[in-house]
Amino acid sequence: MQKFSNDVEALEALAVKYQDLRDEISQVIVGQDEVVKNVLISIFSRGHCLLVGVPGLAKTLLVNTIAQVLGLKYSRIQFTPDLMPSDIIGTEILDETRNFRFIKGPLFANILLADEINRTPPKTQSALLEAMQERSVTAAGNTYKLDDPFFVLATQNPIEQEGTYPLPEAQLDRFMFNVMLDYPSFEQEIEVVRNTTSDRKTALKIVLSAEEILFFQDLIRRVPVADNVMEYAVNLAARTRPKTARAHEMANDYISWGAGPRASQYLIIGAKAHAAIHGKYSPDIEDVNAIAYSILRHRIVRNYKAEAEGISVESIVDKLVD
Repeated sequence: MQKFSNDVEALEALAVKYQDLRDEISQVIVGQDEVVKNVLISIFSRGHCLLVGVPGLAKTLLVNTIAQVLGLKYSRIQFTPDLMPSDIIGTEILDETRNFRFIKGPLFANILLADEINRTPPKTQSALLEAMQERSVTAAGNTYKLDDPFFVLATQNPIEQEGTYPLPEAQLDRFMFNVMLDYPSFEQEIEVVRNTTSDRKTALKIVLSAEEILFFQDLIRRVPVADNVMEYAVNLAARTRPKTARAHEMANDYISWGAGPRASQYLIIGAKAHAAIHGKYSPDIEDVNAIAYSILRHRIVRNYKAEAEGISVESIVDKLVD
């Protein structure tokens, strides 16, 4: 790994590496620039990401492509109603010496794709909680550390709700970002069809190693933040909490439950990463606003009045940011 004389030099290298990542990923993923940016920010921030979009928008391909360009061990779990916690974590078996031995499950990877995470019951969903927060799992009274770096990138289908189990708020809060995928533009869709209906094969190269990712994660934590930016981020989260001293009038009218302190933490660490990949040495308020929607979207619970009047979470966040 390249050695840097100071953090400024390392931040400049991170901005270059980020652009290299974008260029390499764009060879396979057409469009979805904002989605790719948010997933990479979550990785540099040691966060997890929930991708929400209709089928066919290349959610799985995106995760697979990112794993390839980062040179990380990748594991995919198709979440189904009959999936058990042991299918994710692993299980103990009685070996030929009549001793119990733990067989690691697919959770033991650097990047875990939890495909259609809302299709499995809460008992199995909760098996991910310890892994996402503590980077470890407990089985049969023993604790096993997961490999570093470790990220959960989960996908969810927003339209097909039959046979699904909505993620509880405690689990949603573990995800740094809730990223919405939209349909490609007409020109982008033409390019997608052209690339996928020919014999074109793309060989991706590794842009970052696991060691470099861990270094840049630590670097992001060392990025300084001005007091006014810190206060703005914490105040933004506080404005979502109805019937509190700093509550926005939209929160009092349309929110039944607002964002917790984890949102404030993610707003700051995400703003640091957003600034760093764009060549800045310290985040400003624009960096906080740039990631606010993806961080607050799944931490705001609308009340009945908001649903009856068709007030979306995005329109609420619009007012909070203003």
